[in-house]
Amino acid sequence: MPILAEFKTIPAIYKHLTEQFGKGKERPFLQHKVDNNYVGITYSEFQKQTEELAFGLAQLGVKRGEKVSIIAENRPEWVYADMAVLGLGGVDVPLYPISTSDTIEFILNNSESIGIIVSNNFHLNKVLKVRDKCKTLKFIIVMNDMDVSQYDKVYTFNQVMELGKGLKNDNPSLFKDSLNIAAPDDTATIIYTSGTTGEPKGVVLTHWNIMSNVQSAHKSFPIDENDIFLSFLPLCHIFERMAGYYTAVSCGAMICYAESIEKIAQNMTEIKPTVMTAVPRLFERMHSKIIKNVESQPEKKQKIFQWALEVGKLYFEAGKDGRSIPIGLTIKHKLADKLVFKKLRERTGGRLRFFISGGAALSRDLGEFFVSAGIKIIEGYGLTESSPVLSCNRLDDFKFGTVGKPFPGVEIKIASDGEILAHGPNIMQGYYKNKKETEATIKDGWLHTGDIGVFDAEGFLIITDRKKHLFKTTGGKYIAPTPIENLFLASKYIDQFVLIGDRRMFLSALIVPDFDAVKEYADAHRIQYNSVQDLLESKQIYEMLEKELGQFQKRLANYERVRKFKILDQPFSIETGEMTPSLKLKRKVIEERYGDLIEDMYKGMTE
Repeated sequence: MPILAEFKTIPAIYKHLTEQFGKGKERPFLQHKVDNNYVGITYSEFQKQTEELAFGLAQLGVKRGEKVSIIAENRPEWVYADMAVLGLGGVDVPLYPISTSDTIEFILNNSESIGIIVSNNFHLNKVLKVRDKCKTLKFIIVMNDMDVSQYDKVYTFNQVMELGKGLKNDNPSLFKDSLNIAAPDDTATIIYTSGTTGEPKGVVLTHWNIMSNVQSAHKSFPIDENDIFLSFLPLCHIFERMAGYYTAVSCGAMICYAESIEKIAQNMTEIKPTVMTAVPRLFERMHSKIIKNVESQPEKKQKIFQWALEVGKLYFEAGKDGRSIPIGLTIKHKLADKLVFKKLRERTGGRLRFFISGGAALSRDLGEFFVSAGIKIIEGYGLTESSPVLSCNRLDDFKFGTVGKPFPGVEIKIASDGEILAHGPNIMQGYYKNKKETEATIKDGWLHTGDIGVFDAEGFLIITDRKKHLFKTTGGKYIAPTPIENLFLASKYIDQFVLIGDRRMFLSALIVPDFDAVKEYADAHRIQYNSVQDLLESKQIYEMLEKELGQFQKRLANYERVRKFKILDQPFSIETGEMTPSLKLKRKVIEERYGDLIEDMYKGMTE
């Protein structure tokens, strides 16, 4: 049975898990690392922690409609806090752990949060810096057990649970009664989009906005109580929250928390997940490591790998649409699987049925590479404003280079200017206290996504670019940068790539190289260098990258080709403000930060 019940609110999931599904279940509900070992949390422990926290929150003043912010890494306490706040009829406001004090101050004030739950002392200090400027903030709760006696109205999780014991004795049915009051149209959460420009906007989502998307997910993906999810994308992002949390628990699947993005490879082999949500950046890293490992092998092994990859592609193509696969190809594929593909799959734990990819565009080449090895990546598309999924590929109906077909219950149409418009039960209520932006984004009930796209002849949606990213050269040519950037990102020497050309006479680029690959090239060609900076200033490295670009852009029209580029010595990152927490590039920030370098590329140049 994929979904346990037709849930319409998030508290209804909690109620079912603890009152019905959890009975007699010995398998852990959640797992996390404690002292370097994964430890399981049972359904009864989950219920005890959540309800004791809920009574403590009620004692602190949390009731229906009140907002409580959460800033924490993925961990069981995030789930306890979420279920406790929503179970009381409150609204939770998740923040990214990388949020600065200024961002925290803005969100706490804009959302009118009466409290904030933080994971540790690091986040506590960020909140304390701006506490006096947050007019509605009444309390702070720290998940970690630590000494908070020096602070007024600051509590640990354990202290809050202790605080609620008196209320629980006086009114033992308070939380249970509150669970039953929750309505589908109640606001569940306000999620602030980081955005690529300007102040964050609070996306208001109801229980039904999210749960309608969860139900559509179960109609689209075969997920059940036997599945094990490894969670590493931030829970404060609606993609992980809907797909990797609510969708998982609503069918009784188990969730295990990764330690960090750096340890994801190790955690996959420890947990052996069956399903994972991810972003293309993870697959790019995996692909890069695989290729580097292959290139370090003797020529004979490299040839075996390339042969296996070709067999994998032919096998995948031959089996499309349920067609019969020739016996000769089947035999070759079994050999390729034994020699190569099985070893690759073991890196994911060996049990992975599929990845669900979102957040950014997945290149066709990456998708085809992994599916050839028997690792299927199912790409979807959506926004925070749509809870989030609008369309997705399916296991039995997918096409790389597309974001699939509309989710069940979601309508999608293409406007006259190419913009993707969406309508359905998952569309947000609006931006919190921001009528102007709401009216600009939702018109006649249709969400204006800001993305440009088309449907192909088979009904698959293809995203070509962000509407605001399209630019026009002085030659009058419109350029969609993302497909061109993805083309160059296939180079093993390029880690990040930003196309420049708005109101310019030709295209140029900022390139962050793959430093390890460039060092290997330099060593192989006896290029002398004392530092990375020396290497990047080398004429030979520039010429190598120039040649690399030349090979990749043969398939581009003349006006789409890059004529000049600059090599950067530092990658774009979330910490430097050049990427959003969902790993999208902030083009405006990048162009301003590297303005001098960009201008230098156009000095003295003519068409």
